[in-house]
Amino acid sequence: MQLLLVEDEQRLSEALSYLLKKKGYAVDTAPDGEVGLDMAATGVYDLLILDRMLPHRDGISLLKEFRLMGFDTPVLFLTAKDTPDNRVEGLDSGADDYLIKPFSTEELLARIRALTRRQTKELVGNTISAAGWVLNPLRSEVITNDQTIKLTIKESLLLELLMRNCGLVVSKDRIMEKVWGYHASIELANVDLYIHYLRKKLNTSLIKTVRGVGYYLKEDNDVS
Repeated sequence: MQLLLVEDEQRLSEALSYLLKKKGYAVDTAPDGEVGLDMAATGVYDLLILDRMLPHRDGISLLKEFRLMGFDTPVLFLTAKDTPDNRVEGLDSGADDYLIKPFSTEELLARIRALTRRQTKELVGNTISAAGWVLNPLRSEVITNDQTIKLTIKESLLLELLMRNCGLVVSKDRIMEKVWGYHASIELANVDLYIHYLRKKLNTSLIKTVRGVGYYLKEDNDVS
């Protein structure tokens, strides 16, 4: 699960990021509302955690704009604004949950589990089919030629992106954002490396290179 934490209190942001990473979440942070909206709009996150009082753009404004863009990503507000009217305003702006500061870390983790569990339940049993393959994203497994192949999480995310865009070129920058996150500190060459891993594991030539741009997945019955 990839989380975006938009919090301007640096010590709190660092502490929460450390906690969430220890619990197995991939976490990016943003220090203000404008940066937070730009990062959220990449569409790579499974959950947004927002402070309400942020520099440059407050959390309510950020969330309303995010919803107007068409995103239904779960959003949890963390805020010191604790009146009933404040809570109603936050939920009416599109938030899925509202947690008052100060809060216990266990309660925060429980709220996050509840919000991400809802998404997971919607995916259970769902598979993606393309190019003669069937991918189960939750299990990171792909079935090809009656053989089940186990993938790493990154390989599964990469293959899912290619399968969902079968026949369309996916740029390296988009792959980086979707698979590694907005602020990933890795080289673009890692994308090439993971494409190599997939080709080798799947023993396939269907993952095609568009030099200088990115990659695409060709349907197995496409003879062109």
